[in-house]
Amino acid sequence: MPPTDDRSEVLRGTLEMLALKLVSGEPMHGWGLSLKLREISRDVFDVNQGSLYPALQAMLRRGWIRAEWRASENNRRARYYIITAEGRKQLRAEIVEWERASSAVNRVLRYAFQGA
Repeated sequence: MPPTDDRSEVLRGTLEMLALKLVSGEPMHGWGLSLKLREISRDVFDVNQGSLYPALQAMLRRGWIRAEWRASENNRRARYYIITAEGRKQLRAEIVEWERASSAVNRVLRYAFQGA
């Protein structure tokens, strides 16, 4: 796969894990979640709303998060997402799997061919 500078692409399968991690710390609205993700990742992940909101809806359907309407920091009405007990369980499982998979990728990247 050629390099891309499309920062909106989050590694396949990680958007839900990252969103769960962020809302595990505090309730967040979608726009705030995308800003925080971009900030913490140092502009590596710039998730567009067309990717984020379907992921949030899927997590709502699965019971990993719940939503409630609140006033945002600029006094606009916004839908805030809050992690559930089931979401915390899912987040722990996804972190374990991510660490296992990323460790395996790192082993392959560090592999030195004999005589190469």
